[in-house]
Amino acid sequence: MKNPPLGILAILAASVVWGLSGLFYKALAHVPPLEVLSHRTLWSLLLFGIVLAIRGRLGAVWLVLKSRRTVAALVLAAVMISLNWGGYITSIQLGYALDASLGYYFFPLMVVLLGALFLGERFSRGQGWALGLMGLAVAVLTLGLGSPPWIALFLASTFGIYALIKKQVAAGPMVSVFVEVLLLAPLAIIWLFGAHQYGWATVPRPAGWFGNNWHDSVLLVLTGPMTAGPLMLFSFAAQRVRLSTVGLIQYMNPTLQFMVAAMVFGEPLTKWHGIALPLIWGALALYYFETKKREASAPKPPRGG
Repeated sequence: MKNPPLGILAILAASVVWGLSGLFYKALAHVPPLEVLSHRTLWSLLLFGIVLAIRGRLGAVWLVLKSRRTVAALVLAAVMISLNWGGYITSIQLGYALDASLGYYFFPLMVVLLGALFLGERFSRGQGWALGLMGLAVAVLTLGLGSPPWIALFLASTFGIYALIKKQVAAGPMVSVFVEVLLLAPLAIIWLFGAHQYGWATVPRPAGWFGNNWHDSVLLVLTGPMTAGPLMLFSFAAQRVRLSTVGLIQYMNPTLQFMVAAMVFGEPLTKWHGIALPLIWGALALYYFETKKREASAPKPPRGG
């Protein structure tokens, strides 16, 4: 793999942006979530389009759009990622950033579970123990807090299903994400038109927050780079660094989210969280070491000569 140090810097940067994104979306807490999500979709579309045009990859977009099967898969992927984005934005705005961070801790193990259920993939004994610990953590939170951690499970499952779908799509990550936001763009435009013309879900009027003041307008435009930037960095890193390393560093994301929720937003950390978190970290440690073990035992590709 070429230039691993640059790849590590890239995934570190992506994880930091994702981990601190709660601070950004908290600054937009007065803007309705669907309005934020619509802007996030459209500005991401513009930024991805510019990057793909510069790289001469717009032809690849047309090839993807010509395949009905691929478009059908990406429609479902677009629904899942919009639910995930919208769920995360809403959880931050309503004061559930702590639950959101747990969702991204659950995500890798959710992918293992979904792979076993829908693709017939077998998980190892170590991965089975990791899934068991995650289930125990969910049970602790459910019994201790009086209800399951719905937000965490929602975010983990929507992102997990999204990853499951993307695994079946034969298109580059940037091209496929561009098509996803392209498919979502008409809905975003309709919602923003309604928000600005009729005040949909906007209190107080004037309807629509973009253009209402420079501060909110700039933040809404920045939802594009906040979405596209880390994804580009992640794609760059995945081509240069072992996936197990990428996965390990990426746990900075929920860790930073958790720290922001507890230390900046002041969300309550109960004794049940104190019991569940070590279980989650233990599950992730098992998952990581099992991944490293599989990498070490995998046959090495022959060297070219």
